Amino acid sequence: MSKTATVRARIEPALKADVEELLCQMGISTTEAINMFFSQVRLRKGLPFPVEIPNEVTKKTFEKTDRGEELNSFESVDEMFEALDN
Repeated sequence: MSKTATVRARIEPALKADVEELLCQMGISTTEAINMFFSQVRLRKGLPFPVEIPNEVTKKTFEKTDRGEELNSFESVDEMFEALDN
């Protein structure tokens, strides 16, 4: 299959740098990632992930975690599930 089409997009520079670094760690080029994304859109006939507006509870949770509030850490998965059961 010949690759002759060009896709151009404006991306915020810090976002582009962060994503390219992650892709590099995975051994994937930006072009390969875009091709995978487009292939998934075609296969699923839509976005390959849900796009939703967070409800009020979720928004408040995001705001708290962004401020470093109400965060928990655990030594193990078992410890986490034990805390969730209580």
